[in-house]
Amino acid sequence: MMITEFILNNKLIKTPVKRGTTLLDFIRYEQRLSGTKIGCREGDCGACTVLIGELIDGRMRYQSMTSCITPLGNARNKHVVTIEGLNMDELTPVQKAMIDESGTQCGFCTVGFVVSLSSYCLTAEKPTLEGAISNIDGNICRCTGYKSIERAADKLVGLLSDKNLENPVEWLVQNKFIPDYFLTIPERITTLNNPKPSLTGRLVIGGGTDLYVQRHDDITDEEIGLVLDRSEMRKIEVRDGQVFLGSATTASDIMYSPVMNGLFPNLWKHLKLVSSTPIRNMGTVAGNFVNASPIGDLTAFFLALDSSVYLKDQFDNIREIKLKEFYLGYKVLNKKADEVVAEISFPIPEAGTKFNFEKVCKRTYLDIASVNSAIQIRVEEGTIQHVHLSAGGVGPTPKYLEKTCDYLTGKHITTDVLAQANEIIQSEISPISDVRGTKEYKRLLLRQLFLSHFIELYPEYIQAEELV
Repeated sequence: MMITEFILNNKLIKTPVKRGTTLLDFIRYEQRLSGTKIGCREGDCGACTVLIGELIDGRMRYQSMTSCITPLGNARNKHVVTIEGLNMDELTPVQKAMIDESGTQCGFCTVGFVVSLSSYCLTAEKPTLEGAISNIDGNICRCTGYKSIERAADKLVGLLSDKNLENPVEWLVQNKFIPDYFLTIPERITTLNNPKPSLTGRLVIGGGTDLYVQRHDDITDEEIGLVLDRSEMRKIEVRDGQVFLGSATTASDIMYSPVMNGLFPNLWKHLKLVSSTPIRNMGTVAGNFVNASPIGDLTAFFLALDSSVYLKDQFDNIREIKLKEFYLGYKVLNKKADEVVAEISFPIPEAGTKFNFEKVCKRTYLDIASVNSAIQIRVEEGTIQHVHLSAGGVGPTPKYLEKTCDYLTGKHITTDVLAQANEIIQSEISPISDVRGTKEYKRLLLRQLFLSHFIELYPEYIQAEELV
């Protein structure tokens, strides 16, 4: 019987409960901690937000995550903190700021906001209002109104201005942001004895951010394999002129990677459009690929980087294929049953190469795209030397627009060339009408996103008004 060991608030947990059980259900039904709420069960509302801390290089790193789509097995060797684990004899500065600024009404969502803002207090190195508000992008309030919550966040930023970055946890304990038992957690984590998570199981799960939305009841009863805690599968490194990402690398790992930010100056702006902070902290790049959603944001991103996927079977044989060859049909992959994604790679862009990602959805953040698109392009004196262009939401699979790329290569950027390229794009796609828009609307959206790439990257060669 597999035992999962972790620390829940100030309590050591050793449980035989199946690893596929959601952390939310374990917290509420096994531990009777009802402060963590059941809301959407899809990671969208933030009512179930918890802190999850892991020991890295002798220090605890905490992140907010939505427990409703987190497998219990991913809590192994971690410190899980619910609202009860933040409570003390007096209100914390986060709780007090929410009350003082009238940031709570019915209270259902409040615990999630408090946990997310407490996460910001733990992680912020240069506190700003923008950063604090960004950290609650996964929390939805239905009755209070956000201005009062933003005022509470602003008050916290002021309180954090003197935070000691050398010993942040100690400073937060001294200033009553978190209870003093946090100081004992690093030593206690080292005493936990969990074996490395297995890759065996009918389902292999990373963060679970897609699978739990689709198959919650099935996964709970499954014996699952877990990859999020396998360090060899969670890395970003440069080798032989390429960037390699382990399959368990999360969107947040990418977002804050010095390697990735060095290559893509607008990375934060682009990835901010992908889901929300708690989901980015959990969702893995391989999970996004394997879910095979036609509108997967990371899939569109990496298609435009001309990425490759490395598949490993049960005998450790490695097979490399291009990401654009990974999708055979709707939810059909070029992957054998015993294969898992081990790594992803893409060539380091040549000097002068530019990149852009665009996405349209019903709300700016924390939403599924109606259509998305990414482009990697190098231009010399107005002439396109090479280009990789992707689109999502316009067919049964994430789309690499190969014919359009072939046409654009060697062309000088003009409005006529872009107009002709759009005609080719329209011949390559096959959108359908659904809840995210009609097929005609999606065709128009992709046209606009395609033109937006050039308006953003090369405004000197075109006049936006000529593209109307």
